[in-house]
Order: sequence, then structure tokens, then C-alpha cells
Amino acid sequence: MKKILSLLSFIIIISIYVTSCENTSFEDSTLESIQNKEDIDKTDNCATIISGEILYPVNHYLGDTPYDVGFDIYGHNYQSHSFDGSYANLYLGEAGFPPYLGDDDAYLIENPEVENNSYIMNYYWPYRNTRVLMNWNDARWSNKDCDGDGLLDRHFGFDTYQGSGAWETFQSKGVYFDEDGSECNFNYKYKYVAPPIDAYQENGFWYTADGNEIGTVWYYFANVQIIAIDPCGDMKGLLYKNPLGPGLGIW
Repeated sequence: MKKILSLLSFIIIISIYVTSCENTSFEDSTLESIQNKEDIDKTDNCATIISGEILYPVNHYLGDTPYDVGFDIYGHNYQSHSFDGSYANLYLGEAGFPPYLGDDDAYLIENPEVENNSYIMNYYWPYRNTRVLMNWNDARWSNKDCDGDGLLDRHFGFDTYQGSGAWETFQSKGVYFDEDGSECNFNYKYKYVAPPIDAYQENGFWYTADGNEIGTVWYYFANVQIIAIDPCGDMKGLLYKNPLGPGLGIW
């Protein structure tokens, strides 16, 4: 129980995908209702992944090589705005390490310096056997470089994510063993959205300008929905949902 509650709390803090109990599909059309409705001018001069013009950052394990159009060796598909892979692989590449493929001993023997990276060992390595599924929109993480900095754009046209219309869904699932040694399957789902430009924070929540609760604070994002399915931890469905609900015209 303590282990899974700790994992749930950690993922809420460290991650930036979810649906309602009535409809848990990530292809939920309601995501469209929270995208920015303004047309952002992205010129024809944008570099694209398809053209091979955009390279992984120099500090990445794949640094200075073009982004793949499909899924890369870590599980990212930047072209289609999705991720499917190990929780550890969310960060290993950015930290300059090869992907984790499932063999603990072999990986640490071949990459001993990983154990000296406290960030990885504290926040990612413990959940290496957790599968993560993610989706996001262009405002969250684009597949183009329109500002010419050589990187994939984020919240293009805005100083921060706030007001950009960005959204992201996050699902983590796997198995753990409780104190009695019983196998427990868990499946957590979250949905994050960028609050309106005039939204404000108070007591750990985002609110609209007129005081309506949007969701819990995660930096520039609001966590608007949490679903936890974990029978061993006595969690069986919706834990939190934005009181306003999607599609009410506030985004």
C-alpha cells in the first residue's frame, strides 16, 4: 500500500494523460475543446522532422543526429506527439545514456555512471519497469522548429505554456508486490492542460479569472483529471476531475 501510494504521488509530481470513468479512451474528442482556438502563424520556413533538418540536442545520447519520423529507441515518436516505453527512458536519453531494455544487471554493468546520477536513480530508475503511454498536442511539444533555435518548439508564440492551449495525457501501468507478496496490477491516468492566460494559482490549484477551479498546479499546467485503478491499494477509479469539465469554453 505504501509503495503504490508513493508511486502515485511521485508520478503526479514528476509527470506531465487521462479520461473520465465513463470514457477512458485517450482518443477523447474532448481534448480538442481545450486546445487554443487562435490561429498561430507558423511560416513555411519552419524546419521539420520529416525533412531531417532537426537534430537531437547535443547532450542527448543521440545528439546531432536527425529525429526519427517514427518511434526512436527510447519510445518517443515526436512526429506523432506520443511516447510508449519505460518510465526510465523518459529521461535516460536526455541525460546522455542509452535506453533501458529490461536487463538491470547488464544495463548497470555497461553504464556504471548511471548509478552516480542521483536524479535518475531517485526519480526514474525505481520505476524502470513501469510502462508509460503519453500523447500531447503541438503547443505542448511541436514536431517543427519555427523559431530557428534548432530545437522542437514548445508553446510557440507564447512566453510560457499558460494561455498556449497545450495539453498532455499521461498513463502509467505495471505490477508491484504488496506486503503479503501478492502481485498487484496498477493503471494510473492523468490529463494536464495549460490554464488560460488570465488564470491564477491559489492553495495548490489553478483558477479561472472569475474564480472557478481548473485543477491542481503542476508548474504552468493544471492537472484536471486523475484516474487510479489499483485494487491492492483500494483505488478503483476517478480520484479527481475538474469541476467545470472539458468543453465549457474556458480554454
